[in-house]
Amino acid sequence: MTPSDPTDHALATIASILDPPQAHRESTEQRPVAPPPLPAAPLPIEAHGYCKFGPGPMAAIRFKWTVRLENGDYYVDETIGENSAPIIIGPMSREAAIQMVDNRESAARRRFEQLKSEMVGRSAVANPVRNGEE
Repeated sequence: MTPSDPTDHALATIASILDPPQAHRESTEQRPVAPPPLPAAPLPIEAHGYCKFGPGPMAAIRFKWTVRLENGDYYVDETIGENSAPIIIGPMSREAAIQMVDNRESAARRRFEQLKSEMVGRSAVANPVRNGEE
């Protein structure tokens, strides 16, 4: 990751507009963050059109990864929001394209959850009234 990675910038923006930290504290303390479940059946995944979305409350800044087939090669189109031009990654094999989409979505979800946890921690320290201290 580089300091100017657009994923980090988008995730920071998403985290900055989330609900009040108290609601997130309760939800993050009650359940651990888990990777998305794997398909139950060993059926092959259709690569062309395979798509995943990053976390976040607003479609305008949410990441989307889509696999497409072009001239026998697979490409991953990565977009931020609904109207952005895609960053095109490829060519690659079918398996590599699916794995890339899964890895990008999983990494974005982990960073998003980490950012939320950090924000809740900073908010708790900065505002003792919310912690019951006066």
